[in-house]
Parts: sequence; structure tokens; C-alpha cells
Amino acid sequence: MELINASPLGKGSWHPAGSVDDAGLMASLHAYRRRVVGAYRAVKPDELGTAIVGGPFHVSPKVDGELWFLVLDSGLATLVGSNGRAISGDIPLLAEARGLAGQAPAGRVVLAGELFAASASKGRPRVGDVASALGGAAQAPVERLGFMAFDLVEGLMGDGAAGSPQFAPYGLRLDVMASLLAAGKRVKAIKTDAVDGVAALPGLFADYVDGGKAEGLIVRSAQGAIYKIKPEFSIDAVVIGYTARTEDPQAVRTLLLGLTRQDGRIQIAGHCGNLGSDTERRALMQQLKPLDCASGFRCPSRSGELFSFVKPLLVAEIKVTDLQPETSDGQAVRTMVLAYQPDAGWQAVSTMPSASWLHPVLVRLRDDKKPDPIDTRFAQILERCSVDQAGSEVHATELPASQVLRRQVWTKTTKGKVAVRKLVAWQTNKAEADASYPAYVLHWTDYSAGRGTPLDREVRTAPTPELMEEIAAKLVEDNVKKGWEEVVR
Repeated sequence: MELINASPLGKGSWHPAGSVDDAGLMASLHAYRRRVVGAYRAVKPDELGTAIVGGPFHVSPKVDGELWFLVLDSGLATLVGSNGRAISGDIPLLAEARGLAGQAPAGRVVLAGELFAASASKGRPRVGDVASALGGAAQAPVERLGFMAFDLVEGLMGDGAAGSPQFAPYGLRLDVMASLLAAGKRVKAIKTDAVDGVAALPGLFADYVDGGKAEGLIVRSAQGAIYKIKPEFSIDAVVIGYTARTEDPQAVRTLLLGLTRQDGRIQIAGHCGNLGSDTERRALMQQLKPLDCASGFRCPSRSGELFSFVKPLLVAEIKVTDLQPETSDGQAVRTMVLAYQPDAGWQAVSTMPSASWLHPVLVRLRDDKKPDPIDTRFAQILERCSVDQAGSEVHATELPASQVLRRQVWTKTTKGKVAVRKLVAWQTNKAEADASYPAYVLHWTDYSAGRGTPLDREVRTAPTPELMEEIAAKLVEDNVKKGWEEVVR
């Protein structure tokens, strides 16, 4: 394994994303992340008796750190991230790992685990402690770093599992890791309890989580399912947009929410569709509709509808179960940073790293909070997960203009009223410069004055021109029937 782009980290070296020149290793790490880590099922503490079934289980504390892989090969020990970043050289954690690796048989060994750092406050480790321990270049306090292995990705199993350790029972993988790391102090196998059924889970949650020893539990079933159990927590966010319900346009379907950066700009944080009862959704619409404003940025909801943007005046308390700074394939989550001006509305500035939230639920609107860098600060994410803030100053990005590839309009007159259906497809010309943009976009408009919801809109994206044309053909086939006439420009 070759590492490039090194910079000092204590007496060792830090290698940024993309520095691991070993295609086979990176493919193995990506496959593990997609198959295992990306398949974790988030469970709320009050769902322990209903959302988790079966047994027996292996239960371990959820260490509040970052996912890394410890690679032991040819007498060397290296920490590697799924995005190709790495830590190498003479730091205490890796020095200990090299000594432990001498007990392993020949061949590469790869362990998945949590990189954590001892807390300066003497409490349990927090993810922010990792960033602190990795900061400071040559003066970085790397002696605080530790590694808690929770799975075996490559090696050690011999002939006990055909093809990959992942085909072996988790209990066997755990025993192999525990044996290899038995003498470790900074590098250990995760403490794990073997229990027969769900009845034991509340007690373990109370011990580890309520007792302040861990941020959550990881529960692995004998059937292969993996559950992540963490307490819910709240985030105060700015309401920046909404969509209406198709069946009830006077009720809000989904909120678009953002967090305020130090410079006052607002970064999109996520959507929330769990908004309460029909009455509460209508009351929310009554508050939001008068705040409608212009926006030069378009954002579709997951159902394909475009959000209507509003003035950033309302603060919503959102309860979530987890934050994830990376996608299932290890890529950093990036969202758009927006600037608001009263006379011009919203304008896109640039995408920046963020995190996706899980299971968002609207708790209430906060009249006692302000949409500012204090009450709705972006740091609420940084306090709970590791987001790369290198070069965190936001600069407006100059991107190529989009090119319209297809535009068609059809009309139909019924009882003196004209209905309109329109298809527009374009190439963004931005995907290569910013991966958050799709390569191709299709926008379908359906207007009929006689309907309960006169205007319906749908946005679809495509990575290739062939798929764009396929989606366009399907939209036309499904929506342009007898009686519709194309308007020729």
C-alpha cells in the first residue's frame, strides 16, 4: 500500500482523502461500508421491544468516534478511511498495533473500528475529541487516540470462512479479534455482551447509555441484522421552504430546513415530513404562506415537488435519531449554502460538507429562538458528528450555465378552460465541477384550472443523456393522451 500527500501529525503523518494508492484495498473497504455499515437500522430506545426481533444477540457500546480501518500488513500498521485518507508513522496507537500485528499470521489483516480520543474533560469520548486530537500538525496530541475494533474485514480466518471473514459468524470474528488484540491498551476489540433475547436490551441501554458510558448500543442479531440504538436529540433549525400536500393544498407536506453559519449564510440541513396532524399542518401553512419569497435556487423534495422558499424568520425544533456525515459509499455529504437578501430572496453560494439526519420529527416552532448564528448555529452538527471543516470559509462558486436540450408544451381545452402540460429537460454542465449537481434534469409541469390543485410539478434527474430521454419519453407517454395538442413554437 502506497501513501501520498503526507503532512505532519505528531511524529507520524496525515494523508488527506484520496491518498491511498491501493485499488484492491479501497474496493474492499467500500464494499464493507456498503454491505455492513450502510445497512445499520436506526432504532429509538422506546422501540427496543418492537423494532428488534429474534436473537440471540451480540450487544456492544457505540463508541462516539469516527469509522476507520486498521490495516496490518508486512509489519506496518496504518489507519485508512473509506475515502482514502490515512494516518501512518510513529504515533502511539500505530506503534502498539505494530507490536500486536507480530502475533498474526502472514498476510494482510484489516479491522473495522471506531477511532476515538480520550476526553480532556474525563467524561466518555466524544466525536469532537477526535478532531481535536488530529489538529495541530506536528504538535497534535495524538497520544490521546485509541482504536476500538468491532469487525474483521480481511485476514486471520484461514480456511474457516470461504472467501471472506464476513461469511463467518460474528461471534467467531469477534473471538479472533479479541485474541489478536488481547494485550492492547490503545487498540482493543469492542467489549461485547452475548444475550439470548430482547429482554436484556433495556438493561444494557440503561447501563451503557443512561449511565454515561457510551452514546448508544450496537445490536447484532444471529440472522445478520445490525441495529443502532441511540437517544433522540433536538436541533433548532431555520425554516427556509415548504411543499404543500397534493390532496390538501392548504396543508404543509414537507419542510426544508437550514442551519446558520458564522457568516450569517444558511446551509441546507435537511427535510422534515413528520409534522403532526392535519390541523397542525394547515396551521403551519397559514404561518408560512405569507412569508413566500423569491429564490434563484431550486430544490426538489424527495417526491419530486419543488420547495416554495420563505423568508428566514421561523425557527423549528426538530428531533432526530442520528446524524451521518457520509453516504453509504463513504462520500462526504454536501449541501448548498444559501444567501438571503430581502430584495432579491435566496441565492445559491456553494456546496459545503454537512450531515444527513435520520427520522426527523417536528417538535414545535420556537418563538423564543432567532434564526441566527447562535440559536440555529451550524455547530449543532459539529457537536455530534465529525464534518470536515477544512477551508470552511464559503466562497461563491462560478459554474457553467445550463443548456436546455428539450422543451415541449401541450394544451387541451375543456369547458372553455385551457390546461397545459410542459416538459423541459436540460444539461446542467455542473456535475464535473460539483458532484452535488446532477448531470441532467427534467421538469414536468401540469396545470389545470379546474382541479383542486391547479399546478402540479415534478423534477427528475438523470446521470446520462440516454436515461434522460428514457424518462422524458415515459413522462410524455403517461401524461399526453388523446385530446392534447402540441404547441409548436
